[in-house]
Amino acid sequence: MGNLNIVLLSGGSGKRLWPLSNDVRSKQFIKIFRKEDGSYESMLQRVFRQIRGVDPDANITIATAKAQISAIRNQVGDETGISVEPCRRDTFPAIALAAAYLHDVRGVGAQEAVVVCPVDPCVNDDFFVALKELSEIAESGRANLSLLGIDPTYPSEKYGYIIPTSADPVADVSTFREKPDAATAQKYIDAGGLWNGGVFAFQLQYLLDKAHELIDFTDYNDLYAKYESLKKISFDYAVAEKEESICVMRFAGEWKDLGTWNTLTEAMEEPVIGKAVIADSCEDVHVLNELDMPILCMGLKNVIVSASPQGILVSDKGESSYIKPYVDEFDEQVMFAEKSWGSYQVIDVEDGSMTIRVTLLPGHSMNYHSHDHRDEVWTIIEGRGRTIVDGMEQPVKPGDVITMQAGCRHTIIADTELKLIEVQLGHEISVHDKHKFELDR
Repeated sequence: MGNLNIVLLSGGSGKRLWPLSNDVRSKQFIKIFRKEDGSYESMLQRVFRQIRGVDPDANITIATAKAQISAIRNQVGDETGISVEPCRRDTFPAIALAAAYLHDVRGVGAQEAVVVCPVDPCVNDDFFVALKELSEIAESGRANLSLLGIDPTYPSEKYGYIIPTSADPVADVSTFREKPDAATAQKYIDAGGLWNGGVFAFQLQYLLDKAHELIDFTDYNDLYAKYESLKKISFDYAVAEKEESICVMRFAGEWKDLGTWNTLTEAMEEPVIGKAVIADSCEDVHVLNELDMPILCMGLKNVIVSASPQGILVSDKGESSYIKPYVDEFDEQVMFAEKSWGSYQVIDVEDGSMTIRVTLLPGHSMNYHSHDHRDEVWTIIEGRGRTIVDGMEQPVKPGDVITMQAGCRHTIIADTELKLIEVQLGHEISVHDKHKFELDR
């Protein structure tokens, strides 16, 4: 058995966790898991660490949209492959593209097993031991498609169900069932049904053959070029529900989907992250505060409070599942983002200006770029580095101020961790007003 080949599906913006999630920051990047040293890690960082713990040489690929690449690089560095979806086309095109990427770009053999898993399950290490076993089942050729079925703990209406032909640890699949109501879910469980957590494995050639059956393409580059024209279709509908040679391996360990505030707070090890005080008169209250100001909670029951530069949520835990339609109504400016070079936080927006606090990681720099419709002023507040403005390089330190007119090419390079305040001045401030250039050095 070779190393584990695993594709992590990294989903969209996840508005159900507003205000910590936004158009570029999905739930898998929010740092909620406390580590031994007292710092926090995200779902992505935790899953990455768990996979490495089970198989230090695992070949990890993240299938994701372009908007998430910077956050992924920020959180897990360069030691993962990224299969970039040019646009969202549901899970079958995403997995087909990832399979072509593994074969044509990463050189994974056609007979090797590949495991596909969502990036954000809340699980223990035994889950990834199970994925290694699932990979071995797929490599053995027992079935064309091998699924991981989660032993249900209650009649959930959130998941589809896999009905196996027997109660054996590994069994053939009799049928699939769509997300049911609670009463129907109980019937599925009584019949031995398992939750479909979207985890499955196959030999790479099998998936490449399926992709060629359903999509006309030659190789990875051709599929990437055609991606926008592909039909949106789920993997379950395109492949799993039509496959006759299919088995399921039972998993009885802990498995949670942290898709809502209610489920997320269940996974928190303490009631408060950030600056907050919860009075003794409160009961079952959780606070996640990313603002540098305290939150005080008194006399509340079953409440989630979350604050970020994006906004503030105060919600009954049960009601928090119904957040999305309200958030869809907000016309939101992205107020915080992690980039491959560091992070930024918008701290003030006016009609003719925007003020941003920028943190650059040591050895990193912004793109060399210019703007047509805004001037910029940088004030260095911490660390040391160098600016390049229209080709001229100069060192910078705390207290230095750099002024750039519209049309001027500029970048900054951090020698140590470097923090600056960026003031953008103009009446047409837009993320689209940016031209990137190669830097001759």
